[in-house]
Amino acid sequence: MSGFFITFEGPDGSGKSTILKMVGETLQQKFSNHSILLTREPGGTNNPIAEDIRNILLNKIEYKIDYHTEALLFAASRAQHVSDFIKPNLEKNAIVLCDRYIDSSIVYQGYGRKLGVENILKINEFAMQGVLPNVTFILMVKPEVGLERIFSNKTREVNRIDKEKGGLHQMVYDAYRKIIDSDKTGRIIEIDASKDLPTVLEEVLAKLLPKLQQNF
Repeated sequence: MSGFFITFEGPDGSGKSTILKMVGETLQQKFSNHSILLTREPGGTNNPIAEDIRNILLNKIEYKIDYHTEALLFAASRAQHVSDFIKPNLEKNAIVLCDRYIDSSIVYQGYGRKLGVENILKINEFAMQGVLPNVTFILMVKPEVGLERIFSNKTREVNRIDKEKGGLHQMVYDAYRKIIDSDKTGRIIEIDASKDLPTVLEEVLAKLLPKLQQNF
């Protein structure tokens, strides 16, 4: 595929969704000859199937979802997202920015739900259809800081996972740290998300723009 796939990851409250939008606006100006597309998971397509799955996964209703079911639902939504949106647009030379992807499943279901990283990779290998990010930014922020941001932001919808207790958010933070420390490919770039937004944006762009200029 001739396009470029960028994913943004991080613990809840890291500001990744905001930074993704700001990066997208910058790329629209600098790469005006290319389609710059922003999406997010779960969901991410106009196909109601993927969005219906998102509504089940992130609803405010206290569904008792088995962890295996949860992992499979995330993978199912991803499969639809890849088929409908990500893969076709990458084949058209677009630059695609996605809020969460495979690393979220590894972190939340593999580590956080203790289902095992290898199990999560197996079901998502099928779902991703060979589509992997060119670069992944992981915005790191301590769990207590991220949760404080979430619950103090009156415009942000608090979902089922945000409200979970029992140490999930600390496990998520620790799991992202493992992914960062174990990366041997150069795909993962860690960003200190405790800094102010302009500084975080500047650091992301400083790492990203040279990579894009090499490809386009």
